[in-house]
Amino acid sequence: MGNAASAATAVPSALLTVERTGPVLTVGLNRPAKRNALNDGIILAIQDCFAKLPNDIGAVVIHGVGEHFSSGLDLSELTEQDATAGLIHSQMWHRVFDRIQYSRVPVIAALKGAVIGGGLELACAAHIRVAEPSTYYALPEGQRGIFVGGGGSVRLPRLIGVARMTDMMLTGRVYSATEGAAYGFSQYLTEAGNAFAKAMELAERVAANAPLTNFAVLQALPMIAEANPQTGLLMESLMATVAQSDKEAKRRIRDFLDRKTAKVKPT
Repeated sequence: MGNAASAATAVPSALLTVERTGPVLTVGLNRPAKRNALNDGIILAIQDCFAKLPNDIGAVVIHGVGEHFSSGLDLSELTEQDATAGLIHSQMWHRVFDRIQYSRVPVIAALKGAVIGGGLELACAAHIRVAEPSTYYALPEGQRGIFVGGGGSVRLPRLIGVARMTDMMLTGRVYSATEGAAYGFSQYLTEAGNAFAKAMELAERVAANAPLTNFAVLQALPMIAEANPQTGLLMESLMATVAQSDKEAKRRIRDFLDRKTAKVKPT
């Protein structure tokens, strides 16, 4: 789950910086001196944050305080774990990252610097990833004698393919931000220093969507994509029926027909 080593533990209240801008909640990983290495405290703080999202929040932006997103698991937490503790530890990460992936609102990760091991697993749990040129991606688990444990073996191959993930873990290959945008690590690549601003722009945009449509995209779309075609088509029909019958959808369609909203144009 990463390559960061640290013996220090941050004060629990300082592990995250959580701020609100309108309908967007920003969640900052706040261990900059350790390149935002992920210890149990910060993982549990993320869990608590997503368990208590205010009802009027429409999107979340996860970012790293300082020069890096996250250098991965704080390896000092593995030194004394036996097999049972390791299993429980991994499943705890799974539960927390599931809260992100299956959040009721879209989650956008603003990436910079190190996105390594567990940090990459965390980024994969987000729905949209925005990177700036300083970003680099790595899975050094092979060199550390460990294996991914935060859901990376499930989520990352769906983004970049099994072959690329295999190469990363076996050889320690590092991908640049430019390569990452081309291969599926991120959907957006910004100018230097602009990942957070772009993530906020996108978060404000998606927070303005109809809540039921966002729910369908986050919850139904992944299940449809994994289903056999006939099951997927039936699920799509049912979700489309539910979405278009919502009062908010009817209002938005009426606004479009009345020319109160703009037509789609290239940007």
